Amino acid sequence: MIQSLSNLPPSGESLHILAKELGNRVHNKFCIRMKSHNQMVGKLSHIYNEYAELLAKDSKEFDVLPRERWWKVEAEHSSGPSLLGDNTQWPHTVVMELGTYLVDLMVKHMKVNSDILSPAYDRKFIPVLYHMYTFRSNKQVGFIKPHPILTQMQQDAMETTLTFDSYVMPMLCPPVPWTSAKFGAYLLTPTKMMRTVVGANQHEILLEKCQDADLHAVLDSLNQLGNAAWRINQPLLDIIISIFNDKGNEKLDVPPPNSEAPKILRYSQQDLATYSSAEKAHLKRELVKAKKKCSEMHSLRMDALYKLSIANHMRDEVFWFPHNMDFRGRTYPCPPYFNHLGSDVTRAILVFAEGKPLGPGGLKWLKIHLVNLTGLKKRSSLAGRLEYANTIMDDILDSADNPLNGKKWWQNADEPWQALACCMEIANAVRSPDPTHFISHFPVHQDGSCNGLQHYAALGRDVIGATSVNLIPCEVPQDVYSGVAQQVEEFRARDSEKGLKIAQVLEGFISRKVVKQTVMTVVYGVTRYGGRLQIEKRLKEVDDFPKEYIWDASHYLVQQVFSSLKEMFTGTREIQDWLTESARLIAKSGNTVEWVTPLGLPIIQPYHRTRTQMPDTVKQKNAFPPNFIHSLDSTHMMLTALYCYSAGLTFVSVHDCFWTHALTVDTMNKVCREQFVALHSQPILQELSNFLLHVCIKQLSQTKESRRLILK
Repeated sequence: MIQSLSNLPPSGESLHILAKELGNRVHNKFCIRMKSHNQMVGKLSHIYNEYAELLAKDSKEFDVLPRERWWKVEAEHSSGPSLLGDNTQWPHTVVMELGTYLVDLMVKHMKVNSDILSPAYDRKFIPVLYHMYTFRSNKQVGFIKPHPILTQMQQDAMETTLTFDSYVMPMLCPPVPWTSAKFGAYLLTPTKMMRTVVGANQHEILLEKCQDADLHAVLDSLNQLGNAAWRINQPLLDIIISIFNDKGNEKLDVPPPNSEAPKILRYSQQDLATYSSAEKAHLKRELVKAKKKCSEMHSLRMDALYKLSIANHMRDEVFWFPHNMDFRGRTYPCPPYFNHLGSDVTRAILVFAEGKPLGPGGLKWLKIHLVNLTGLKKRSSLAGRLEYANTIMDDILDSADNPLNGKKWWQNADEPWQALACCMEIANAVRSPDPTHFISHFPVHQDGSCNGLQHYAALGRDVIGATSVNLIPCEVPQDVYSGVAQQVEEFRARDSEKGLKIAQVLEGFISRKVVKQTVMTVVYGVTRYGGRLQIEKRLKEVDDFPKEYIWDASHYLVQQVFSSLKEMFTGTREIQDWLTESARLIAKSGNTVEWVTPLGLPIIQPYHRTRTQMPDTVKQKNAFPPNFIHSLDSTHMMLTALYCYSAGLTFVSVHDCFWTHALTVDTMNKVCREQFVALHSQPILQELSNFLLHVCIKQLSQTKESRRLILK
């Protein structure tokens, strides 16, 4: 409770979130206490120590999976309590009621002297928290806010230690392998293999119906991701911390402190009396804008403080990130604050704990990776990117040697901190006696070319669409975002000749960056309204674009982007429409959309109306196309992870971006392509159609039988 109090932001926190956090903490402590009481901890310790010794052996057997090793050791210690124990989850209502009760205790009984900061006030006990209500999305929600005295005390306190629960930190030992949907990841803290939406239990029911053997491939891919060992890139961390402590740098994504926030001006009633209504309205807008900016800066600063504090704490350690997944099968590290799915800053300070020699082609891949991080040469071949990297070696070495005082070439990259880390790695490699023998810990990324469109193009056997997303060999890599931008520019030029004003205003402002986010998210269900907001945000970032035309321009451009994609990907819209219509019919009949991935993972959409618990038809139909594509994308990643393990590769992923050592990039690329072909060689849409028909017929039969029994 005290820890929750110290973590409470000055702006407060919703009662729901605070109660859930406290309730879950109590549940975790209860589970750990029960494991200790049932003497399970001792047995787990013996099994884990033997398992860790097997993992640590130099002679790695890649034909034996971690799950199988754990089973073997566990079978040798079959006597005693079960490791599964009583994993019964407390109902969500119990967790929330317990958390709410604890919050109520804090509000009623945590008090402080009113004169603790200023002796001029009369001494009396005042609550350090107070309960208020606010509106969010037209709903009244409870809010817990700290008293300004408490906020001031925390800001003035000399204590600089942050306290975290162990389960939000990286592990200092390899994770327990997932052997079932209920057992894996942390040693003691209970963890679900599948993250679920609050109140939704259909996923757990489906997983319980599955045979363990049906989930082996999914479990093994999670284990592969979790078994990658990491360490901190200390030189880079020190540079980032120095900037963080020296007022930050917004351009480099290092948030400045609150002292750099805009001042919130205060006006007395006498001052306001001299202003007109228009001036008062302007002052109010400026005040709201300043408060919003201060709040955002505080949030970003605290987020960076958490990440850098954890990284600094782990600077001399080897650590691991256990993984689990969401209901679509997309995988995520369990530690929420600091992991490789984070920002450019976070990714830059993470390197593999295991080093491998660069070999004959590793330095080439480091240079290509650096060019990719800059965002330049998107339409150049790999040979062209390598040639460009060789021409800027002076800038690369200068960035590595004088990152803050040199020419600062790295700061203009799309991902500046990862680019700087790569510059340092290249510098160390080229200055070594033999670069081919240089031991590199650096992860090289291979990112997909708009993976959603790749899956749609493969499903629809769309040759033109497949070409634009690099599913068909070309002399130079294709860039679908540049292609869409070029086609939109052609539409604009045509409309400009016809005299359309907004098309004329947009001349010279249509770029890859303006349309990229919308193109990327169209396949994941973004609407024209959402796409317009994305483009509006990009246009606001263009200094020279006339602000008075932003709404009209974004409205015009989103229409052209959708039209361009419709022309370029003929099969995509047809498949999306079929998926949407199928989901609408299923939800309208009172059933929830569900399917099974090619790896055997059962998926069900958790969208229901709050009051009736009936499927939410709108959400079910709109979410089905993107969720289905996400599940295919996850399946491809899992297949790649499993085959990379068999080949002895270190492999991690950020969804559709795969990471490995520079030495093994070629092998990983080969595996990635082979598994994509293998996945889409299956009749995926036909099997989905058969499954949906089978489930619907079964559910309709059950409904008719229930009605017949009721009538009797």
